[in-house]
Amino acid sequence: MIVIYNPVAGRRRGHALWRVLDMLIASGMRVEISETTHAGHATDLAREAAHGGARMIVVAGGDGTIAEVANGLAGSAVSLGIIPIGTANVLAHELSLPFAPSAVAKALAFGRTLPLWPGLACGAGGERLFVQMLGVGLDAQVVHRLSSPLKRAIGRGAYVLQTLREVSRYDYAPIRVLIDGVATQAASVIVSKGRLYGGRYTLAPSAKPGSPGFSVALFGHSGPFSALMYGAALPLNLLPHAPGILLLRADAEVVIETASPAQSDGDAAGVAPLVVRNATGPIAIVTG
Repeated sequence: MIVIYNPVAGRRRGHALWRVLDMLIASGMRVEISETTHAGHATDLAREAAHGGARMIVVAGGDGTIAEVANGLAGSAVSLGIIPIGTANVLAHELSLPFAPSAVAKALAFGRTLPLWPGLACGAGGERLFVQMLGVGLDAQVVHRLSSPLKRAIGRGAYVLQTLREVSRYDYAPIRVLIDGVATQAASVIVSKGRLYGGRYTLAPSAKPGSPGFSVALFGHSGPFSALMYGAALPLNLLPHAPGILLLRADAEVVIETASPAQSDGDAAGVAPLVVRNATGPIAIVTG
């Protein structure tokens, strides 16, 4: 078993990783650990392991590291195991993956999988898969300007603090979007594979992560007051019902035409314009 470990993401919950590995080794499994050293490294490590004949690759980190590994596994039959030790661990919550070390070790040893059909974002900076969501607008600006040391120090609280800094200086320019060819616009856009956003908070109740297609959340109201209202609604699981929120289905393609910051799975993802399509096929995620 090859484990790709992001020591930055795991700094706050690294003890959980070592407990899982101890249990796997005690059960007789051979474990090889590869640590990432820079952005994009997990993709290279995963691609190399897949080409080397690995049947399962396990990622120990958060949503951004999981997405990097998924990029490296695209087009292969390698299954992807997850030890969730990141900041928000949205995908792990989305798929109801275990968090307790004993349960994680048991799931990885058993190896049962379910499909996850990623999205593919294409822009001037190239292509990248995302496993949970892609955002353009205020949330992306927060991610772009978030301090890594602050994130490591206080976890999800860093996003809240940075959002409070950005609400008064973000320009809220309308973002033009084509959803399966139909034009619309919004103050912010989130293209989601899953139901959840920012942790265990509901954004797109009808999303189906195992199938092609997307739920597109359009934030129609702009300005600091509306941004704070949306932020307050999120932890109450009221965001899908907040004023100005429109949830639409995209079966094939979402085109974001306006130049604006973008983020995918909690990491900076360059700047729109972007074309979002279905990946060529699903990835098998180990669930237990």
